[in-house]
Amino acid sequence: MVFSVNAAGAAAQSQPAASAPAHEWKYYPQPPRAPAGAPNVLLIMTDDAGFSSSSTFGGPIPTPTFDALAKEGLRYNEFHTTAMCSPTRAALLTGRNSHAVASGSITNVSVDEKGYTSVIPDSAATVGRVLRDNGYDTAFFGKNHNTPLWETGPMGPFNHWPNAWGFDYFYGFNGAADDQFRPQLIENRNQVEPPTDPDYILDKDMTDHMIDWLRVQRVQRPDHPFFAYYSPGTMHSPHQAPADWIAKFKGQFDMGWDKLREQNFARQKAMGVIPKDAVLTPRPDVLPAWDSISPEARKAYAHQMEVAAAQLAYFDFQLGRVIEELRESGQLENTMVIYLQGDNGASMDSQHGSSMELQSLLGIEPTEAELIANSPADGTPHSYSNYNAGWAWAQNAPFPWGKQIASHLGGLRDGLVISWPKRIKAKGELRSQFHHVIDIAPTIYEAAGVTPPEIVDGVEQQPIDGVSMVYSFDAAKAPSTRREQYFEMLGNRSYYKEGWLASTTPGRAPFDRSTDPIDPLKFSWELYNLDSDYSQSKNVAAQYPAKLAELKVAFEEAAKKYDVYPITADLIGRVGPGNRPSILDSRTDFTFYSSQTRYPAGSFPTLAAGWDMVARFTTSSSAADGPIVITGDEAGGAGLYLEGGRPIFLYNATAREQERQWLKGDVLAPGDHEVKLSVAADPASGPRAARLVMLVDGKEAASASFPIYYPSRGGGVVGRYSTRTLLKGLANPPAQGLAVHTVRFMKR
Repeated sequence: MVFSVNAAGAAAQSQPAASAPAHEWKYYPQPPRAPAGAPNVLLIMTDDAGFSSSSTFGGPIPTPTFDALAKEGLRYNEFHTTAMCSPTRAALLTGRNSHAVASGSITNVSVDEKGYTSVIPDSAATVGRVLRDNGYDTAFFGKNHNTPLWETGPMGPFNHWPNAWGFDYFYGFNGAADDQFRPQLIENRNQVEPPTDPDYILDKDMTDHMIDWLRVQRVQRPDHPFFAYYSPGTMHSPHQAPADWIAKFKGQFDMGWDKLREQNFARQKAMGVIPKDAVLTPRPDVLPAWDSISPEARKAYAHQMEVAAAQLAYFDFQLGRVIEELRESGQLENTMVIYLQGDNGASMDSQHGSSMELQSLLGIEPTEAELIANSPADGTPHSYSNYNAGWAWAQNAPFPWGKQIASHLGGLRDGLVISWPKRIKAKGELRSQFHHVIDIAPTIYEAAGVTPPEIVDGVEQQPIDGVSMVYSFDAAKAPSTRREQYFEMLGNRSYYKEGWLASTTPGRAPFDRSTDPIDPLKFSWELYNLDSDYSQSKNVAAQYPAKLAELKVAFEEAAKKYDVYPITADLIGRVGPGNRPSILDSRTDFTFYSSQTRYPAGSFPTLAAGWDMVARFTTSSSAADGPIVITGDEAGGAGLYLEGGRPIFLYNATAREQERQWLKGDVLAPGDHEVKLSVAADPASGPRAARLVMLVDGKEAASASFPIYYPSRGGGVVGRYSTRTLLKGLANPPAQGLAVHTVRFMKR
C-alpha cells in the first residue's frame, strides 16, 4: 500500500488542527486523546555511524539536514548507546536496559539465557505502544532488528513485530541489513516486492512512504499528534548509494584514515563539539598505518570510504525532504525531532573491507589483488560492500575502538541532536550531560505529558530504567540526572559513575572471526576520569585502585540486577544452530510449493552435506525457461533453474569465481521431470570437503567436488527469482513452459 492524497487535500494540509468534536456519544467507545499541546515526535536513528562521521560533529560527510537541526536545537556530545544494533534498538524503544528486556546481544546470536533471548517481554511496552494508547498515531520506517530470528518467517508469529509493538504502520525490512537496490521489503507484516524502476533505492522509497503517511495522517486525523520512527539501514553494510552521489566524493579520502582522523579531530575542536583539552587516542596495533599500504590498494580503500560517505549523505538528503514537508505544513514548530547519528560506533567488523562483505562470515578475507580488482563494483547494485576497519576507527574520533567494544567510547558514544522550535529556545547550543539511549523514551514521555502505564494488556510493567533529558533543554550547565550506567557487549564491559569509567581491555578486535574461546571474566580492567579526559585516553587504574575496585563492584551489582550474566565473548560460536528456537531444527524433511512467498533465513533449509534436494516440475516445451528454487543471492547463494530447456544448478555460495560451479543437464523433452541435488561429505579429501551430484530423471547428469563446501546463505524462494540475482549478468529468463510443483529437502 502506498499512501496518497489528492491535490486539493494536499493544499489544505497546512490548516490548523481540528478541535475535538462537540458531539458527545453515549455508547460509542471514546478514543484516547493526547494531552493538550502534545508535540509530534520524529525519532531518527541511523546505523553504524561514528561520532565523527557527520559534518555536525566534525566529520567529513556533509549532513546539512543534521546540521540545520543542530543549529535550530541542541547537540549532545556525551550520549551513549549499547555498542551494538539490536540491544540499542530495544533500549531505545522501551526505555529499559537491553539485558533487562532480553536483548543483551543481536538477535542473530541470541541464546537461552534470561538477558539474551532477543524476545522483548510483554512487561516492557514500547514507546510506540504507550504513545498510541495516549492518542498518538504511530509509524515505523526502516530497519527492524528486534523480532526474534525464528519469528521473521511468513507465518510469524507476529506478536513481536512492529505492529504488535504499537506501531500502526510499518514499512521497511526485518534483520541486520538489506540491499539498497533490491531489498526484501515488509509492509506491516506482508511481503512486498521493490519496484522494478532501475533508479530505485531503499532510502528514497522509505522517505516517500513516510511523507505519504504524514500527509494522510494530517488529512484523516488532524487532531492527533504523530510519533514517527525512522531507522534506515544506512550506514550498515552493504554500503551502497546512487552512482552520481558516489561520484561526488571521488578523491576526497585519498589522504587515508590516519589523516582523516586527525582532520576530524581538528574540526571537532574548531567547532567546539569536544573540549579544547581533549586528546586524540592512538591507532590500535591491529590496524595498519595508511602509509604502509601500497598505492594501488590505497585507491581501492579510498573508494570504499567514498561509497560509505555517499550513503550517509544521501540518507541525510532524503531526511531533509521529511523536515521540509513538516516545515511547509506548519507542523515543524511543534515537532520534537530526536536524531541519533548511529546505534553504536562506526563498524570495525571487516578487517579489509570487501565488495562482497558476507565472505568474512565464512572465514574468507579478500587478498589485496582481489580488493583492487573488485573495487569498481563497490557500492553498485552488484555488491555487498563494506570498508576497511581503519575507516570506522577514523570516524570514531577522538575515541578508541568502535562497534562491539562496549568498554570504550568509540563503540558507545554517538552524536545526538534534539530540535523542538516551540519548546527549545537555546538555539545551536551544546549539551554535555552524560546520557544513554534508555533516556530517550522518558524524554518523549515527559515532553508529551504522558505517564507510562503500570499495566499493559494485563501485564505488570517492569520499571523504566531511563531518565528524562528535558531538564537539559534550558540548563546547559545542569548536572546530569544520569549518574551511573553499566555497559556490556560480547564480553566487553564498563561502568560509568559520576565522571569515572571502569573498562575492560578488549580481548580481540571486532573483525577477528576466530572461534578460539576466550574468557571475558579474565579481561583486565582500566580506569578513566572522563571529567578531565574526555576521549578516554589516559588509563589511571594504577593511581586509583580503590576507585576501580568500587566501580567493578558496581558493575557486578548492575549485572545481577539486569540479567547480564552469563557473560561470553564467543560471537561466531553463538551464530550456529542449536542456540535458539528454529523451525528447521530437528526436522529432516521439508516440502515447498511454487509461490511468490519469500522465506527468510532461518525458515528455509540450505543444501548441506548429508542432504538431498528434489525438484519436481513439468515442461510444456523443449525450450522451457524459468526459476525452480533459489537460496541466497549474488552475495552468496545457489539455485536451480531452466534455461533453453536445460536444467542448470549454479553454486555461488562464496560469491567468488574460484568456488563457483555450474552443473548442467541436457535439454529436457516436454513432460514431467525430477532433478535431484545430493551433497555427500568427502572426508578423504578434507574435513570440510564434499561432492555434489545432480541427477536428472534418475540419471547422473553432472557433479562437482569441493575441497571446502560452503552451504549457501540466506533464505529461499520456489518457482520465482529472489529480489536479487544469483550472479551479475545471469539472464534470469521469465518462466515459460515451466510449471514447478514441489521442492523437497531431505536429510539422508
